[in-house]
Amino acid sequence: MLPTGPPARRARLDAVTVTVWWAAPVEPASRPDLVALLDAHERERMSALRRAEDRARYLAAHALTRLVLAAGLDADPAALELDRTCRCGQQHGKPRLAGRPDAPGFSLTHSGALVGVAVGPGPVGIDVEQQRSLGDLAGLARHALSPVERAAGPVEANGFLVTWTRKEALVKATGEGLSSPMDAITLTAPDGPAGILDWPDSGGPWWVADVATPWPDHPGAVAGAGPAAPPIVVADGDAVLSVVRGTMGA
Repeated sequence: MLPTGPPARRARLDAVTVTVWWAAPVEPASRPDLVALLDAHERERMSALRRAEDRARYLAAHALTRLVLAAGLDADPAALELDRTCRCGQQHGKPRLAGRPDAPGFSLTHSGALVGVAVGPGPVGIDVEQQRSLGDLAGLARHALSPVERAAGPVEANGFLVTWTRKEALVKATGEGLSSPMDAITLTAPDGPAGILDWPDSGGPWWVADVATPWPDHPGAVAGAGPAAPPIVVADGDAVLSVVRGTMGA
């Protein structure tokens, strides 16, 4: 059974805890109340996605983000203004809340049958990947694994995806995203606890930790700033999404 922490309808905004909500994708046509929470940019991005499953993941992840942040900040989820300005000036960077200096760090992710949102003090990043066959595993390994990791032995898909989730959580926490070279990061082996062995010029310290998910074939990881991982609590995002707008915190 997936462990749960504080009441799922309240974001836990304290000085030490990272809370992770997991939820299932939501078909937009079935939940116009959730679609109404999105801003114009989000609705445009969602509508542009060709596959129905991608639109369902997008809606669940972005609505869940708004709901948990609004609950913790005592705000209207639809009124939250997200700034996504990248270094290039376009609106595809790491999202942050505009005009809210009291806002926590947050990050979202989606893959396969899961979407996730992490909220915590300071910068935070989260990633989940559905385990699957990978066509060009050797090419992906050259891109994402450090020379030390590649020299450790044969690479198999499931172990690679565990390492990928850990590294993507880290680069999302920094705000650099996939523009940051993953092969510059050396982590512990995927079959053991997550940890950073070497990351030159990272601007750290940073931490990374595996996080439990509802599905064993969806490994997840969360990362943030600091010398060690804080307490990490897992909460029920489906319960949050099931609440009709206007009743959060009831």
